[in-house]
Amino acid sequence: MTAQPPPVRTPPKSGRLRSLRARITVWYGGILALCLLAFSLAVGTSFTTQVEAELDRRVHEDVELGARALLVDESGRASWAGGFLGKQIHEEEGGGHWIEVWSLRGERLLATGTTAEPLGLAPAAGSDHDARTVALPTGRMRVLTEPVFSNGRRFLVRAAVSEAAARRQVNSLWLQLALLSLAVLTLGGLGGYALAHYSLGPLARMAELARRITAEQLHERLPPEDSGTELNQLREAFNDTLARLERSFAHLRRFTADASHELRTPLTALRSVGEVGLRGSRSVEDYREVIGTMLEEADRLSRLADDLLLLARAETGQAQLRFEPVDLSALAEEVSERLSVLAEERRQTLETRVDGPVIVSGDRPTLRQALLNLVDNAIKYSPEATRVLVRVGGDSDRAWVEVKDEGPGIPPEDRDRIFERFYRIDASRSREMGGTGLGLSLVKGIAEAHAGDVELETERGRGSLFRLVLPHGRGATSAR
Repeated sequence: MTAQPPPVRTPPKSGRLRSLRARITVWYGGILALCLLAFSLAVGTSFTTQVEAELDRRVHEDVELGARALLVDESGRASWAGGFLGKQIHEEEGGGHWIEVWSLRGERLLATGTTAEPLGLAPAAGSDHDARTVALPTGRMRVLTEPVFSNGRRFLVRAAVSEAAARRQVNSLWLQLALLSLAVLTLGGLGGYALAHYSLGPLARMAELARRITAEQLHERLPPEDSGTELNQLREAFNDTLARLERSFAHLRRFTADASHELRTPLTALRSVGEVGLRGSRSVEDYREVIGTMLEEADRLSRLADDLLLLARAETGQAQLRFEPVDLSALAEEVSERLSVLAEERRQTLETRVDGPVIVSGDRPTLRQALLNLVDNAIKYSPEATRVLVRVGGDSDRAWVEVKDEGPGIPPEDRDRIFERFYRIDASRSREMGGTGLGLSLVKGIAEAHAGDVELETERGRGSLFRLVLPHGRGATSAR
């Protein structure tokens, strides 16, 4: 079967809108355009309404002017007051005025004004009440018809005012608003792009510097820059991430070196013992001793591999734990009974204090392993003829197991690293006692897998106290 080539990932299509700078510019321009549109519509509509109101006022004044200038004699003949056209109506803004007087029978009696053509058909018998726009060949006119009484007779006065000048004002305003909006939008777009460029410039520089940092340069940091609170927070978060990565890489390199060393020691011993056993003929007892030594080293390798596997699973959250009710008091007594022989060999007193069942929810085998490691460490690193105290307690919030020894204590410089894998305060003494350097790391990993923790209280020359704490949130209760 031929190996299939890995799928080729198509890079995302490039485009201006995929740039954050372009998106900010477009959004800024869009919001500015909407604001300008709303402003222009409000101003233009308001001005148009005012112009139309002014036209209505002017045409209404012309109707009143025509009504005051109308004269009717005893025979019913209508005429204008002397000089009406020349004295009362004049061209104000272009387009002209027009005033007509009609009888109720539809006969135009009088007409005067400055427009080129009359308004045409006779008005209706009643008034128009409201002004309306009429389109004539000479242009659009604002027309209003009102009934008037003169010398006891009823007439219709119709006045019209040209809308040409007003329309020119309205059109000029809309053109000015359009040009102003276009200018403001252009300047706003350029300003938005410049603002985005200025604001995102530090981010681009941060990205460029970040690309240069490799696994071999994790000690480098992004330099401080006065670029705003948010970007400074991002820079600090990135530098903190680099610091954590640097510590993780250093921890990984140290772990790799320590694991290689720990594995090399029993392997070298196996090889040396095997080579010695193959030199010449030996008795059955000699071979038995050689094989026993090799089995001891093989057992040490097996325990080291098991501890590493358990620790890795606990740290990655992949440990196969089966939670069930566990009595910490009974578990502590069981561990103390098992290790009592080791304490007797060192003429130590192993004391267990419990006040009744302390039930927690946990995985019994791993909790037992954690307690074994704590008590075993206390026995091994305490002087002879001393006491190791195991005490179990709990309250409404948490449950704990304390292991206190009367050993030399832990120096301050070692307290932060005591739970690291393969870390030993006295490496030569630890190996002589058969330790792998993973005991306390396993305890911490098991505690964290149970949503708990390990606390340390120590004083130089006065012993140490390790406290395995399990929170009530995992089902811990105290029954006393």
